[in-house]
Amino acid sequence: MPVITLPDGSQRSFDGPVTVTEVAQSIGAGLARAALAGKVDGVLVDTSHLISTDAKLAIITDKDAEGVDLIRHSTAHLLAYAVKELFPEAQVTIGPVIENGFYYDFAYSRPFTPEDLEKIEKRMAELAKRDIPVTRKVLPRNEAVAYFKSIGEKYKAEIIESIPADQDVSLYTEGDFTDLCRGPHVPSTGKLKVFKLMKVAGAYWRGDAKNEMLQRIYGTAWAKKEDLDAYLFQLEEAEKRDHRKLGKQLDLFHMQDEAPGMVFWHPKGWAIWQVIEQYMRRVYRDNGYQEIRCPQIIDRVLWEKSGHWEHYKANMFTTESEKHDYAIKPMNCPGHVQVFNSDLRSYRDLPLRYGEFGSCHRNEPSGGLHGLMRVRGFVQDDGHIFCTEGQIESEVTAFNALVLKVYRDFGFNDVKVKLALRPESRVGSDEIWDKSENALRAALRASGLEWQELPGEGAFYGPKIEFHIKDAIGRSWQCGTIQVDFSMPGRLGAEFVDEDNSRKVPVMLHRAVLGSLERFIGILVENHAGALPLWLAPLQMVVMNISQAQEAYAEQTVEALRAAGLRVQSDLRNEKITYKIREHSLQKLPYQLVIGDKEMAAGLVAVRSRTGEDLGQMSVDALIQRLKSELHVDGAV
Repeated sequence: MPVITLPDGSQRSFDGPVTVTEVAQSIGAGLARAALAGKVDGVLVDTSHLISTDAKLAIITDKDAEGVDLIRHSTAHLLAYAVKELFPEAQVTIGPVIENGFYYDFAYSRPFTPEDLEKIEKRMAELAKRDIPVTRKVLPRNEAVAYFKSIGEKYKAEIIESIPADQDVSLYTEGDFTDLCRGPHVPSTGKLKVFKLMKVAGAYWRGDAKNEMLQRIYGTAWAKKEDLDAYLFQLEEAEKRDHRKLGKQLDLFHMQDEAPGMVFWHPKGWAIWQVIEQYMRRVYRDNGYQEIRCPQIIDRVLWEKSGHWEHYKANMFTTESEKHDYAIKPMNCPGHVQVFNSDLRSYRDLPLRYGEFGSCHRNEPSGGLHGLMRVRGFVQDDGHIFCTEGQIESEVTAFNALVLKVYRDFGFNDVKVKLALRPESRVGSDEIWDKSENALRAALRASGLEWQELPGEGAFYGPKIEFHIKDAIGRSWQCGTIQVDFSMPGRLGAEFVDEDNSRKVPVMLHRAVLGSLERFIGILVENHAGALPLWLAPLQMVVMNISQAQEAYAEQTVEALRAAGLRVQSDLRNEKITYKIREHSLQKLPYQLVIGDKEMAAGLVAVRSRTGEDLGQMSVDALIQRLKSELHVDGAV
């Protein structure tokens, strides 16, 4: 007689083994209809799962995040079902859930066309409407291999052959289609009502460029139509805001095949960069950091000592000279330890805070590169704090306050905090990891912050707090981080003299606020749709004359504004003023200054805002005061 404990603490007793569906029915018919899966003692299971012993049970519906993931997972298999019905010769491979959707990889003799996608989506809708039951069966591994070989699905057979021979394999069947899957699945296809196929892309089998190219169909699925509509609207907005298009339109940067994942900064783009770098340099100075600079290429021996060679070598660019192996640094931390090691340190020197705008290179796969958002060469606003164990909480707490202030200055007020915990591949003992993770939890509590924990997502050398900012269209971007590291300083021979004259290894806190400056600029451009606030705008205003008679006065105005520290240019071309205004509006400048005979005679300028608002005539001095007030509000001064 199993006793089922529900999330509210209530209990229900049953005379014998009972399925998740039957428990849901005992609570209410509405819940039974809404049930997508169950969570038995923390494990997600199908609604057909039989519970024969006392257990804790939660009924999963489309109101739960797990329920939405389940819908996406099942919709991926519905996609495969539809493809097999329409294109029987196509072979199915894998179809995982991804952020906001799913994909499925297929092997087929020709490329899928947009018309094919329409047909497939239509067939998916038909299969969903038929409300076909989804059933699970378990086969021994070898039987499962034989089954998929018998129906000509060599890719599925290959996947199963990689599973140990003594393990069973679960198969899910809906109608005439059977697929390998760990599950769980929705109980029937009728639960899948809101989905859309998005695009087709190439993908190597098992992610290996040596293997054949497959076709990857991407899709999205949601619990409610309004959620899908909101997502599609966000995608539409994201397309308008794409930093790669705006980077070209606004003449900020470009990238080319001869330097994949590297950025060619144009004058305007570099102006944005410099503003951000100087802002962060003030942050360094105001918070007790000393700025340093370390080499980009360092001997393999140091990377072996730090642990990077063993755990990160695949992501490092390497080179050789005079029978020595070197690596271009993928991160700055080993170099900072060398600066610490260059002198004998005392406990009185701690905490010691180093900051660097460190130029790093990582051998990212070419298929993963994405404008400024995913690059191979980048600069971090990187910093490392060397401290005692007793100083961890206060240093992390201070950093938490610092990072939130910086984001506010950049206009990001919605920030989520996550704690990434020990990964499978790591250095250091479990005891050290316990100590590190608990230290970060204590600092978060001291900061009064709420956080979500991410098991397995820490760095190989330590756990980390992540700061995720939300942009203007609701997308989340992970930028800032602080990490506790008990391992690397010792591995690299870092020591300080303690109060009792003994030698001790310092704790190392790895921290960044913006992360990659390249990526952060990409985020800023998209957040503001290219219309950057005054303090960040590469060109803050343009001075335009109506006729040649005002040229000299226009140039005097430009000189006065530049002397006040403002970024300004003149446009003295012999073109109609309406043409000039229209052209500069496309460049999204915060202000346009127009000078005609009246303005020149009165010693004034006519001011237009970016939105086209006429702000009237004012003196150059009055304009400068107005702009400085705006800069102060923006946090630029």
